[in-house]
Amino acid sequence: MSAEASEREPGLRALVREAEVSLLECKVCFEKFSHEKNRRPRNLTCGHVICLGCVTALVQPRTRTLECPFCRKAGKSSETSDCLPLLQFLELLGPVLRAPPSSGAGAAREPRDPAAKWAPGALTCSHSFGGWGTLINPTAMALCPRSGRVVIVHDGRKRVKVFDSDGICAHQFGEKGEAAQDVRYPLGVTVTSDGHVVITDAGDRSVKVFDFSGQNKLVIGGRFSLPWGVQTTPQKEIMVSDAEAGSLHLLVVDFQKGELRRAERLLAHLCNPRALAVSPITGAIAVTEHLLAQGPCPASTRVKVFSPGLQLLGQVDTFGLSLFIPSKIDATAVTFDHQGNVIVADTTSQAIVCLGKPEEFPVLKPIITQGLSYPVALTYTEDNSLLVLDSGVHVVKVYKADCSR
Repeated sequence: MSAEASEREPGLRALVREAEVSLLECKVCFEKFSHEKNRRPRNLTCGHVICLGCVTALVQPRTRTLECPFCRKAGKSSETSDCLPLLQFLELLGPVLRAPPSSGAGAAREPRDPAAKWAPGALTCSHSFGGWGTLINPTAMALCPRSGRVVIVHDGRKRVKVFDSDGICAHQFGEKGEAAQDVRYPLGVTVTSDGHVVITDAGDRSVKVFDFSGQNKLVIGGRFSLPWGVQTTPQKEIMVSDAEAGSLHLLVVDFQKGELRRAERLLAHLCNPRALAVSPITGAIAVTEHLLAQGPCPASTRVKVFSPGLQLLGQVDTFGLSLFIPSKIDATAVTFDHQGNVIVADTTSQAIVCLGKPEEFPVLKPIITQGLSYPVALTYTEDNSLLVLDSGVHVVKVYKADCSR
């Protein structure tokens, strides 16, 4: 291979990888499209494309109709058709998709620190709950400190589902609708120590507060451009990230009276902040920023950790991580474990990674490296189990320490 071809190969493989993720996978089940029967891409009447397997799963048996999982337009199953451009694109890229990475100059290099290699993690999946139908494209998850129940927001007709410790749906609320107390498109959720559920709703750009039975207590609108992450602080205050405005906000709420007492912008000039976590031990604040592509630099993510006084304690980005691993990390979720370590979900490698404490950044210890599709939320329980919301398969997976290691 010539030197010029070797230099081009990483860029070409990055382009192929982007095509695989953006074009060549079903955005309902996150399986790759192929010429196999159930994986063939199908056009819906609205123009969206999903795989034949998901078309079959979504069809109503009596009416033979289905509702698009993205725009909600109804159509008949007989009106779906093969997406020929994607099938032809698959044929065109087939040899490239099957080819292993070159071992030449363009190949990814090994981590400099042998201890930082992507070895199997120390957590194993004990059980899972949810599944397609019970959960539909879930976006966020929180744990109720008082009852230990798991609260999940998703794209169902009832936007909020509450599960008990056995994974059984205890109740649900949050009607899909246009009224102020309805929930249009939830992106984040948290639960206060006294059991109030707080949701960020991108549909009307508001923050909504419910009691644990589902009664709406407060709607905070007109203050946000795109509210995304939401967390409760140790002081029982609410922290919200605004992805479009690039800011972090603090809300002081009287939950019993359903009143907003104070709203304050804590940070500005963040770059598309989304996932948010607050350490219950130290009060440290972790935020994931989603950096836009600039010239030859592709889009990437960055994790920043601030002290309770908003001093920057540490940050990790793709460039810093490239010193340890041969690929970037796309952080879709962040949390703190019981020791104060920062834990992130990485959709690029479909893994859960420990970055260490902010003052130690980056330690980079993978703790889950297999069995995940598209993790979007993380939380730890009191018994140190890690709950992972896997939106790719619409389930919550419960991981526990592997005592055999």
